[in-house]
Amino acid sequence: MSAFTSKGTALVTGASTGIGAVYADRLAKRGYDLILVARSQEKLSEVAARLKSTGRSIETIAADLTKAEDVRRIAERLRTDSAITALVNNAGLGSAGKLLDSNIDDLESMIYLNVTALTRLALAALPGFVTRKNGLLINIASVVALAPDLLNGTYSGTKAYVVNFTQALKTELEGTGVTIQVVLPGATATPFWAKAGRPVEDLPSEIVMAAEDMVDASLAGLDQHELVTIPALPDPTDWEKYDSARKALGPNLSRRKPAARYGIQA
Repeated sequence: MSAFTSKGTALVTGASTGIGAVYADRLAKRGYDLILVARSQEKLSEVAARLKSTGRSIETIAADLTKAEDVRRIAERLRTDSAITALVNNAGLGSAGKLLDSNIDDLESMIYLNVTALTRLALAALPGFVTRKNGLLINIASVVALAPDLLNGTYSGTKAYVVNFTQALKTELEGTGVTIQVVLPGATATPFWAKAGRPVEDLPSEIVMAAEDMVDASLAGLDQHELVTIPALPDPTDWEKYDSARKALGPNLSRRKPAARYGIQA
Protein backbone atom coordinates (compact mmCIF):
# COMPACT_ATOMS: atom_id res chain seq x y z
CA MET A 1 0.00 0.00 0.00
CA SER A 2 1.53 3.29 -1.12
CA ALA A 3 1.85 6.13 1.35
CA PHE A 4 -0.15 8.17 -1.19
CA THR A 5 -3.04 5.71 -1.36
CA SER A 6 -5.77 5.81 1.24
CA LYS A 7 -8.70 3.59 2.06
CA GLY A 8 -10.25 6.51 3.90
CA THR A 9 -10.16 7.06 7.63
CA ALA A 10 -10.61 4.49 10.39
CA LEU A 11 -11.89 5.65 13.76
CA VAL A 12 -10.67 3.34 16.53
CA THR A 13 -11.99 3.58 20.08
CA GLY A 14 -9.91 2.49 23.05
CA ALA A 15 -6.89 3.18 20.86
CA SER A 16 -4.36 4.21 23.49
CA THR A 17 -3.29 0.71 24.60
CA GLY A 18 -3.65 -2.98 23.91
CA ILE A 19 -5.94 -4.23 21.17
CA GLY A 20 -6.97 -0.76 20.02
CA ALA A 21 -3.39 0.44 19.61
CA VAL A 22 -2.55 -2.67 17.57
CA TYR A 23 -5.59 -2.16 15.35
CA ALA A 24 -4.42 1.41 14.76
CA ASP A 25 -1.02 0.17 13.66
CA ARG A 26 -2.38 -2.55 11.39
CA LEU A 27 -5.04 -0.37 9.77
CA ALA A 28 -2.51 2.38 9.10
CA LYS A 29 -0.32 -0.18 7.34
CA ARG A 30 -3.37 -1.28 5.32
CA GLY A 31 -3.80 2.26 4.02
CA TYR A 32 -6.18 3.93 6.44
CA ASP A 33 -5.75 7.37 7.94
CA LEU A 34 -6.65 7.30 11.61
CA ILE A 35 -8.80 8.97 14.22
CA LEU A 36 -7.74 7.55 17.58
CA VAL A 37 -10.14 7.88 20.52
CA ALA A 38 -9.41 7.14 24.18
CA ARG A 39 -9.53 8.83 27.57
CA SER A 40 -5.82 9.67 27.91
CA GLN A 41 -4.50 12.32 25.55
CA GLU A 42 -0.97 11.54 26.73
CA LYS A 43 -1.22 7.88 25.76
CA LEU A 44 -2.93 8.73 22.47
CA SER A 45 -0.08 11.07 21.62
CA GLU A 46 2.40 8.27 22.32
CA VAL A 47 0.56 5.95 19.94
CA ALA A 48 0.37 8.64 17.28
CA ALA A 49 4.10 9.26 17.59
CA ARG A 50 4.85 5.56 17.13
CA LEU A 51 2.69 5.47 14.02
CA LYS A 52 4.16 8.59 12.41
CA SER A 53 6.46 6.42 10.29
CA THR A 54 3.45 4.88 8.50
CA GLY A 55 2.94 8.15 6.65
CA ARG A 56 -0.76 8.18 7.43
CA SER A 57 -2.72 11.15 8.75
CA ILE A 58 -3.37 10.62 12.46
CA GLU A 59 -5.80 12.60 14.60
CA THR A 60 -6.29 12.00 18.31
CA ILE A 61 -9.42 12.79 20.30
CA ALA A 62 -9.51 12.49 24.07
CA ALA A 63 -12.97 11.26 25.06
CA ASP A 64 -14.37 9.23 27.95
CA LEU A 65 -16.94 6.94 26.36
CA THR A 66 -18.52 6.15 29.72
CA LYS A 67 -19.88 9.73 29.55
CA ALA A 68 -22.89 10.44 27.37
CA GLU A 69 -21.66 13.86 26.25
CA ASP A 70 -18.39 12.40 24.95
CA VAL A 71 -20.18 9.55 23.19
CA ARG A 72 -22.47 12.03 21.48
CA ARG A 73 -19.46 14.10 20.41
CA ILE A 74 -17.79 11.12 18.75
CA ALA A 75 -21.10 9.97 17.26
CA GLU A 76 -21.56 13.38 15.66
CA ARG A 77 -18.13 13.10 14.07
CA LEU A 78 -19.05 9.68 12.68
CA ARG A 79 -22.32 11.03 11.31
CA THR A 80 -20.84 14.08 9.60
CA ASP A 81 -17.34 13.11 8.44
CA SER A 82 -17.67 11.42 5.04
CA ALA A 83 -13.95 10.59 5.06
CA ILE A 84 -14.55 7.98 7.76
CA THR A 85 -14.82 4.57 6.09
CA ALA A 86 -14.17 2.27 9.06
CA LEU A 87 -15.09 2.07 12.73
CA VAL A 88 -13.46 -0.27 15.23
CA ASN A 89 -15.66 -0.40 18.32
CA ASN A 90 -12.96 -1.60 20.69
CA ALA A 91 -13.32 0.47 23.88
CA GLY A 92 -14.62 -1.63 26.74
CA LEU A 93 -14.51 -2.36 30.44
CA GLY A 94 -14.68 -5.66 32.29
CA SER A 95 -15.69 -7.02 35.66
CA ALA A 96 -14.16 -10.12 37.21
CA GLY A 97 -15.28 -9.90 40.84
CA LYS A 98 -18.29 -11.50 42.48
CA LEU A 99 -21.56 -9.79 41.71
CA LEU A 100 -22.56 -9.28 45.32
CA ASP A 101 -19.20 -7.63 46.02
CA SER A 102 -19.35 -5.35 42.98
CA ASN A 103 -19.88 -1.61 42.91
CA ILE A 104 -23.12 -1.09 41.01
CA ASP A 105 -21.92 2.26 39.66
CA ASP A 106 -18.88 0.55 38.14
CA LEU A 107 -21.10 -2.12 36.60
CA GLU A 108 -23.40 0.54 35.20
CA SER A 109 -20.46 2.35 33.58
CA MET A 110 -19.29 -0.91 32.06
CA ILE A 111 -22.72 -1.68 30.64
CA TYR A 112 -23.01 1.84 29.24
CA LEU A 113 -19.62 1.65 27.52
CA ASN A 114 -19.86 -1.92 26.26
CA VAL A 115 -23.47 -1.70 25.09
CA THR A 116 -24.91 1.80 24.80
CA ALA A 117 -21.83 3.63 23.55
CA LEU A 118 -20.98 0.86 21.08
CA THR A 119 -24.53 0.89 19.74
CA ARG A 120 -24.71 4.65 19.42
CA LEU A 121 -21.37 4.86 17.59
CA ALA A 122 -22.21 2.02 15.22
CA LEU A 123 -25.58 3.50 14.34
CA ALA A 124 -24.01 6.92 13.85
CA ALA A 125 -21.51 5.56 11.32
CA LEU A 126 -23.60 3.05 9.40
CA PRO A 127 -26.09 5.30 7.58
CA GLY A 128 -23.22 7.14 5.90
CA PHE A 129 -21.50 3.87 5.05
CA VAL A 130 -24.71 2.61 3.44
CA THR A 131 -25.24 5.83 1.51
CA ARG A 132 -21.68 5.69 0.15
CA LYS A 133 -21.95 1.91 -0.43
CA ASN A 134 -18.66 1.42 1.36
CA GLY A 135 -17.62 0.96 4.96
CA LEU A 136 -16.24 -1.38 7.57
CA LEU A 137 -17.55 -1.96 11.09
CA ILE A 138 -15.59 -4.16 13.51
CA ASN A 139 -17.15 -4.78 16.91
CA ILE A 140 -14.96 -6.32 19.60
CA ALA A 141 -16.82 -8.82 21.78
CA SER A 142 -15.28 -11.69 23.79
CA VAL A 143 -15.39 -15.47 24.00
CA VAL A 144 -17.19 -15.06 27.33
CA ALA A 145 -20.20 -14.04 25.26
CA LEU A 146 -20.53 -17.82 24.92
CA ALA A 147 -19.86 -18.49 28.62
CA PRO A 148 -22.34 -16.63 30.85
CA ASP A 149 -21.03 -18.40 33.93
CA LEU A 150 -17.65 -16.66 33.61
CA LEU A 151 -16.74 -13.14 34.79
CA ASN A 152 -19.94 -12.77 36.83
CA GLY A 153 -22.41 -12.59 33.96
CA THR A 154 -22.43 -8.82 33.55
CA TYR A 155 -19.37 -8.51 31.33
CA SER A 156 -20.26 -11.67 29.43
CA GLY A 157 -23.79 -10.35 29.03
CA THR A 158 -22.58 -7.12 27.45
CA LYS A 159 -20.41 -9.09 25.04
CA ALA A 160 -23.28 -11.43 24.16
CA TYR A 161 -25.18 -8.28 23.25
CA VAL A 162 -22.35 -7.25 20.91
CA VAL A 163 -22.54 -10.61 19.13
CA ASN A 164 -26.35 -10.43 18.81
CA PHE A 165 -26.23 -6.81 17.66
CA THR A 166 -23.67 -7.60 14.96
CA GLN A 167 -25.53 -10.66 13.73
CA ALA A 168 -28.73 -8.62 13.43
CA LEU A 169 -26.91 -5.86 11.57
CA LYS A 170 -25.49 -8.40 9.12
CA THR A 171 -29.00 -9.19 7.96
CA GLU A 172 -29.90 -5.53 7.49
CA LEU A 173 -26.66 -4.70 5.69
CA GLU A 174 -26.81 -7.44 3.05
CA GLY A 175 -26.18 -5.95 -0.38
CA THR A 176 -25.23 -2.49 0.87
CA GLY A 177 -21.47 -2.72 0.30
CA VAL A 178 -20.82 -2.46 4.05
CA THR A 179 -18.59 -5.07 5.69
CA ILE A 180 -19.23 -6.08 9.28
CA GLN A 181 -17.40 -8.35 11.70
CA VAL A 182 -17.58 -9.26 15.36
CA VAL A 183 -14.40 -10.50 17.03
CA LEU A 184 -14.44 -12.78 20.08
CA PRO A 185 -10.97 -12.71 21.65
CA GLY A 186 -10.05 -15.05 24.43
CA ALA A 187 -7.79 -13.85 27.23
CA THR A 188 -5.47 -11.28 25.68
CA ALA A 189 -2.37 -9.70 27.20
CA THR A 190 -3.57 -6.13 27.68
CA PRO A 191 -4.18 -3.69 30.58
CA PHE A 192 -7.86 -4.73 30.45
CA TRP A 193 -7.36 -7.45 33.03
CA ALA A 194 -5.80 -5.25 35.68
CA LYS A 195 -8.67 -2.77 35.29
CA ALA A 196 -11.17 -5.62 35.67
CA GLY A 197 -9.58 -6.63 38.97
CA ARG A 198 -7.69 -9.72 37.86
CA PRO A 199 -4.14 -9.13 36.55
CA VAL A 200 -3.35 -11.08 33.39
CA GLU A 201 -0.33 -12.54 35.16
CA ASP A 202 -2.76 -14.54 37.33
CA LEU A 203 -4.13 -16.38 34.30
CA PRO A 204 -2.62 -19.60 32.93
CA SER A 205 -0.09 -18.53 30.33
CA GLU A 206 -1.32 -21.13 27.84
CA ILE A 207 -4.67 -19.33 27.44
CA VAL A 208 -3.31 -15.78 27.05
CA MET A 209 -2.73 -14.49 23.52
CA ALA A 210 -0.56 -11.51 22.59
CA ALA A 211 -2.61 -8.53 21.39
CA GLU A 212 -0.61 -8.45 18.15
CA ASP A 213 -1.46 -12.07 17.36
CA MET A 214 -5.11 -11.51 18.26
CA VAL A 215 -5.50 -8.55 15.92
CA ASP A 216 -3.56 -10.17 13.08
CA ALA A 217 -5.75 -13.28 13.30
CA SER A 218 -8.88 -11.13 13.40
CA LEU A 219 -7.86 -9.21 10.30
CA ALA A 220 -7.10 -12.51 8.57
CA GLY A 221 -10.64 -13.55 9.48
CA LEU A 222 -11.91 -10.29 8.02
CA ASP A 223 -10.04 -11.01 4.79
CA GLN A 224 -11.73 -14.43 4.74
CA HIS A 225 -15.15 -12.71 4.99
CA GLU A 226 -15.97 -14.09 8.44
CA LEU A 227 -18.86 -12.46 10.25
CA VAL A 228 -17.82 -14.04 13.56
CA THR A 229 -14.10 -14.42 14.22
CA ILE A 230 -12.75 -16.37 17.19
CA PRO A 231 -8.96 -16.02 16.90
CA ALA A 232 -8.10 -19.01 19.10
CA LEU A 233 -10.62 -21.47 17.62
CA PRO A 234 -8.80 -24.17 15.60
CA ASP A 235 -11.82 -25.59 13.77
CA PRO A 236 -14.42 -23.11 12.46
CA THR A 237 -16.95 -25.90 12.08
CA ASP A 238 -17.22 -25.93 15.89
CA TRP A 239 -18.71 -22.44 15.72
CA GLU A 240 -20.93 -23.48 12.81
CA LYS A 241 -22.30 -26.41 14.85
CA TYR A 242 -22.91 -24.12 17.83
CA ASP A 243 -24.74 -21.59 15.67
CA SER A 244 -26.73 -24.31 13.91
CA ALA A 245 -27.84 -25.74 17.26
CA ARG A 246 -29.04 -22.29 18.30
CA LYS A 247 -31.02 -21.90 15.09
CA ALA A 248 -32.51 -25.38 15.44
CA LEU A 249 -34.23 -24.29 18.65
CA GLY A 250 -36.14 -21.60 16.77
CA PRO A 251 -39.29 -23.46 15.68
CA ASN A 252 -39.98 -24.66 19.22
CA LEU A 253 -39.26 -21.54 21.24
CA SER A 254 -42.69 -19.99 20.85
CA ARG A 255 -45.90 -22.05 20.58
CA ARG A 256 -49.57 -21.62 21.41
CA LYS A 257 -49.52 -24.38 24.03
CA PRO A 258 -47.00 -25.32 26.73
CA ALA A 259 -44.78 -28.32 25.97
CA ALA A 260 -46.37 -31.67 26.87
CA ARG A 261 -43.56 -32.35 29.35
CA TYR A 262 -45.09 -29.81 31.75
CA GLY A 263 -48.30 -31.84 31.99
CA ILE A 264 -50.61 -28.86 31.50
CA GLN A 265 -53.87 -30.00 29.93
CA ALA A 266 -55.79 -27.70 27.61
